[in-house]
Amino acid sequence: MSRTRFHDALDELKDRLLRMGGIAEQSLGYAMNAYRDGDRQQCALVFETEQAINAAHREIDELALDLLAMQQPMAVDLRFIVAVIKINADLERVGDQAVNIAQRVAEVLDLPPAELPADVPLIAGIASQMIRQSLDAFVRGDADLAQNVLVTDNDVDRMKREIEHAMLAKMHDSPEFTRQALDVLLIARNLERIGDHATNIAEDVIFWVRGADVRHRQVDVTG
Repeated sequence: MSRTRFHDALDELKDRLLRMGGIAEQSLGYAMNAYRDGDRQQCALVFETEQAINAAHREIDELALDLLAMQQPMAVDLRFIVAVIKINADLERVGDQAVNIAQRVAEVLDLPPAELPADVPLIAGIASQMIRQSLDAFVRGDADLAQNVLVTDNDVDRMKREIEHAMLAKMHDSPEFTRQALDVLLIARNLERIGDHATNIAEDVIFWVRGADVRHRQVDVTG
């Protein structure tokens, strides 16, 4: 494979990953529409979208592994392909979390309505924004933008803890609503995990651009 064809293949890999990211974001949007509107049809759309995400996951991995095997890329190109493989896995898991949320929403819709003090749409909006920003950082090759995603993860973690505390208090004070509160608590945990996947993507962007592994430790990624 010539260098021109190789870089065309890298562009194709990038485009496919971004399309998959769009589908994963769309799936999360369906799940949160289902929660906000009590709409079972939106839940069904999440389940249908999972098939497209899984198919894209397989296709991207195959293309990336073929490029590794055939071209033996060096330095930044190697880091790019490795980052794509890892980001691909995180986007597939975002789709899985959206399915989990849709399943919880469907269960809630079968239960008596309950007033639950949890701002799920707020944490969902921030988690979705993290996914979008991490993918924007990937498109631009922008390690600074990726670093901003890592900071935002603290907000998602804090909101998840607040919802957990509120739902545990609701279970204690109104045990008849335990199942509803538990489902909301689990949805918050799914959203927190989506934030974690966005963080992983941002870390992979930093690794690709800077060659810096920022997992598990604080390092300077600005230089």
